[in-house]
Amino acid sequence: MAKTDEPITIKKYANRRLYNTGTSTYVTLEDLSVMVKKEDDFVVVDAKSGQDITRSVLTQIIFDEENKGINLLPISFLRQLIRFYGDQMQAVVPSFLDASISSLTRDQDKFREQISSIGVPGFDAVEEHTRRNMEMFEQAMKMFNPFGVPTKAPTDVSDLADSSVAPTAAAPSSDDLSALKDQIADMQRKVEALSTKKD
Repeated sequence: MAKTDEPITIKKYANRRLYNTGTSTYVTLEDLSVMVKKEDDFVVVDAKSGQDITRSVLTQIIFDEENKGINLLPISFLRQLIRFYGDQMQAVVPSFLDASISSLTRDQDKFREQISSIGVPGFDAVEEHTRRNMEMFEQAMKMFNPFGVPTKAPTDVSDLADSSVAPTAAAPSSDDLSALKDQIADMQRKVEALSTKKD
């Protein structure tokens, strides 16, 4: 499918059918998954309301892939991600994840080359990349934690029990949130700079 400047519009109808307006054909979630892998840009809208539902559809694609046994998301990651919903640190997570996956995407050719040329040890490079990202993430959590909220992920069931009774911090003011956003942007620049130095 030829790439265009404008994203393709996919309409989702009440019967859950998806209609590709670019090809004038009905498509499936699997077809959309292929489009993502081909880097075909698209948006999914509710056919009746016109509401953009791209996020929920992409999440459904990930859910379906995970159910096939193609597991990319570790359980520990999913648990930690859930903990961030509704937390004051929630504002930090999207920027960090975006910068982290962008860094991995830029380095993927290097990782593939290492894996294909020397086999399993090539995964050490990926593991090291992940370790560096997690270290930066932990540093970011400390930097962006002016409210004293615990940010370290529980490592076992007893930790989970302890975290469930952790005291709730007071809601941040608009000034605090503005400062936090500035810190997030600064941290994202630092992540980009660190990634560039490693190339």
